[in-house]
Amino acid sequence: MNGQQRMASGFPEGFLWGTATAAYQIEGAHTEDGKGESIWDRFTHTPGTIERGETGDVAADHYHRWQDDLDLMSRLNLNAYRFSVAWPRILPDGYGRVNEAGLDFYSRLVDGMLARGIEPFLTLYHWDLPQALQDRGGWANRDTAKAFADLAATAARRLGDRVSHWITLNEPGVASVLGHVTGEHAPGAHEPGLILPVSHHLLVSHGMATQAIRAESPRPMSVGITLNTGVVEPASDREDDVVAARLFEGVWQSMFLEALYRKAYPDEILTVLQMIGGSADVILPGDMELIATPTDFLGVNYYTRMIIRAGAGSTPLPEIVTPGGPLTEMGWEVYPQGLRDLLIRVSATYKPGVMYVTENGAAYPDMLNERGEVADPDRLRYLERHFLAAREAIQAGVPLKGYFVWSFMDNFEWAKGYRPRFGVVYTDFPTQRRIVKESGRFLAEIAATNGAALGEE
Repeated sequence: MNGQQRMASGFPEGFLWGTATAAYQIEGAHTEDGKGESIWDRFTHTPGTIERGETGDVAADHYHRWQDDLDLMSRLNLNAYRFSVAWPRILPDGYGRVNEAGLDFYSRLVDGMLARGIEPFLTLYHWDLPQALQDRGGWANRDTAKAFADLAATAARRLGDRVSHWITLNEPGVASVLGHVTGEHAPGAHEPGLILPVSHHLLVSHGMATQAIRAESPRPMSVGITLNTGVVEPASDREDDVVAARLFEGVWQSMFLEALYRKAYPDEILTVLQMIGGSADVILPGDMELIATPTDFLGVNYYTRMIIRAGAGSTPLPEIVTPGGPLTEMGWEVYPQGLRDLLIRVSATYKPGVMYVTENGAAYPDMLNERGEVADPDRLRYLERHFLAAREAIQAGVPLKGYFVWSFMDNFEWAKGYRPRFGVVYTDFPTQRRIVKESGRFLAEIAATNGAALGEE
């Protein structure tokens, strides 16, 4: 396919088509080769935390099957792969002592990607904080940000000669709210007052890590962050619903964007966070400048629209309303136009030089049929419609340079365990056999043609 044909697809020359995963969700080998305990190891082994009592101890056994997995990515024509390192696999205590066996694993993994023409996108933190650091206060303790900079420097020294794209944090808003307010995620806290210190220290760690990567890497690096994003709308035009939606959107995403690109938290959000017990004393002189250290790209994770109404009665938190229309197995609305609108709005408001869709996908109750195949037409159509929305955003001027589908394969889906299946590759967990789904074959065609196979809506 020549350059003119590739541009005619609506996606620019060199556009990256990839999939994404996270270490705890796929690697397994939770105590092998010197790996330390993470908060997810501890959380999943705590009774009552995970649906059906499942853990990520084995997950998709990627630690032992990574070569076959990379071969499969290559057969799907993918030219990029977003993965994360397990912090306690590299630094079992969170900082200081380096586990060389852990670094060796990621070094082999990176070499394997490059040998297959797959561009590595390395995420440093996808929620698996070392338990040793949680025992010292976790993200509520500023020292954790310093430890994260140690991880960034350690990884950059070893892998920076081959990894060109670095993502500091994955979805700090989710780590803050679901991990420290609702308790759905590790470490399982139920303390609204932690939102401010946890969110702030996560952002401080991003600034520190960005500087550490650039200081330690032997060549110029492309460094960014991935945020949880969505279209947030009030359930009605009632004032309490409008205010609830605005505050939800602020805590969920805009406070992070404002800090990263405008060096300040929104006054209204800061006031609310202080009212529920957070203290602005955690914001030290120079912090906002550190957080806003210039980055090279912004990653956006998009799944759905969120419709918000004010909490009723004694419920202090805003409520997410489930709309009518098609839903995924997670109960999330299929709303592809939201991706287009979000990309355009974020691009126009904050003007990141480069953007990537670092996660987008859907869970459906996939099953093997009598022929040993997996037909998943709902996921295929979901992806097709979101790819079209991304193309519309590019045509509107958004500097989108790549798209990573969540997820490469079915994996451990956090508090939901192994029930939701997001993969374009089916994982038969009892045997660890991988089977490409119908959606995976569709993605392979899109990647091979740089989107030309999409056609029109």
